[in-house]
Amino acid sequence: MAGRVYATPEQLAAWTGQPAPADADRLLARASEDVDDALLTAVYRTDAAGMPTDRGVEDALADAVCAQVEYHVATGDDGTGAAGRWDSVSIGPVSLSGRQAGPAAAGDVDLAPRAHRALTRAGLLPGVIW
Repeated sequence: MAGRVYATPEQLAAWTGQPAPADADRLLARASEDVDDALLTAVYRTDAAGMPTDRGVEDALADAVCAQVEYHVATGDDGTGAAGRWDSVSIGPVSLSGRQAGPAAAGDVDLAPRAHRALTRAGLLPGVIW
């Protein structure tokens, strides 16, 4: 998977207190994309690969990614954003009901509350220049 990934399966296991799921790498990559989308206005120092160089920012991004995976798992989302969009679904013959509202977080991403708080505590949300 391309892109920056801000947390490891080991960090996810430490965050949740549970062994990392078999697809942890994929979930962490998707959650990292969500965090990147939420941080479109954030300014922080990075290396040539776009990874943060400040330990506090690095830790906040890892916490936010782990919180985002935890949120996806708790809500039954596989990282696609499709879970929780309908309050009733049938397969045959297709029937959908009660469309739920879309994301209202920064960057139009459904950001986990704990992820949002981790990024806010680090001064990354709303976008802060420092």
